[in-house]
Amino acid sequence: MTQFEQSALLQGLPDQFFARLTATVRKHLAQGHDIINLGQGNPDLPTPDFIVEALQQAASEPQFQQYSPFSGHLFLKEAVATFYKREYNVTIDPETEVAVLFGAKTGLVEISQCLLNPGDVALLPDPGYPDYTSGIALAQAQASLFPLLAENDFLPDYMSISKETAERAKLLFLNYPNNPTAGVATHDFFEETVRFASANNICVVHDLAYGAIGYDGVKPPSFLQAAGAKETGVEMYTLSKTYNMAGWRVGFAVGNASVIKSINLLQDHLYVSLFGAIQQAAATALLSDQNEVKELVARYEKRRNVFVNGLKRIGLEVEAPKGSFFVWMPVPQGFTSESFADYLLKEAHLVVAPGNGFGQYGEGYVRIGLLAEEDRLEEAIQRMAKLRFASITS
Repeated sequence: MTQFEQSALLQGLPDQFFARLTATVRKHLAQGHDIINLGQGNPDLPTPDFIVEALQQAASEPQFQQYSPFSGHLFLKEAVATFYKREYNVTIDPETEVAVLFGAKTGLVEISQCLLNPGDVALLPDPGYPDYTSGIALAQAQASLFPLLAENDFLPDYMSISKETAERAKLLFLNYPNNPTAGVATHDFFEETVRFASANNICVVHDLAYGAIGYDGVKPPSFLQAAGAKETGVEMYTLSKTYNMAGWRVGFAVGNASVIKSINLLQDHLYVSLFGAIQQAAATALLSDQNEVKELVARYEKRRNVFVNGLKRIGLEVEAPKGSFFVWMPVPQGFTSESFADYLLKEAHLVVAPGNGFGQYGEGYVRIGLLAEEDRLEEAIQRMAKLRFASITS
């Protein structure tokens, strides 16, 4: 069969880190091992019944069996506006300040194509979600990385970004609660971000994928709560984590009207919006009493406590995350991120994500997802306890 050469654009795309990780897991499962997979960000619990039932009912309605409006149904955008007012006391214009997305990942890739020209600069966190770079590569733009360090609570130090780089930059990607570090932002930090972005004419893109998941009674803030935030950028939200709807591929962008217009314009050329029944189910989720979300967060907090306390019990020091469903664990002395992840997989059949897959400053860590029931997390601790890290690193 003739092999047709890929375009230079495709050949220039970064490797898909999570695709490689998934392939590794499948290989070991095929060998018959009892794998505890804590390496991915795929929620392990089902979508709440009331959301599934809303989809089932809506799917039978003829109006949703036709093409959806190109920019999405107004009822979903109105639900988004109601959600933001209720959860964050932020006023959103549903007609001009909301874009419906095929999951937040799509929006995070698309926005670079909307706002960047070849050679333009986007500021990216290191470590960070790998797919931010995909959109930058598709736009033939450049990424300028800034480190997220433990001593700064995994928040960027804007003073460390050179004046020249700041002046060239057009986009700034942020993500709090953070993947992979589990760092959490503050209102003061977001106000500082608005000042930095305004001074340099930079559009902020805040990825609020884990916005619902905060612990110890603290609700993670929205970037749009900062004064002037809507003038300086947008926030992207997914229903994947808040409502266990990862496979549904539904999310939205909210904020600066000119950016929302650009996203909608690009999507007009790519899609005819989401299946209307999914949009109806998404609106149902956003407008619900959120009791299921509260129960979910409490469940993750119990898992966090079991796992973090277990790590400390076997002599592995780690900070308890304040948000997200990840634990960002320093690797034991004598290991790299990859050698530790490989060791856990080989000797304990335990999958974690090596930190260097998220960037240079992820080296020395592994990301562990709290995406298994408490008994399996406890079993993961027991498997790790048998490895005697000190004896193999001396």
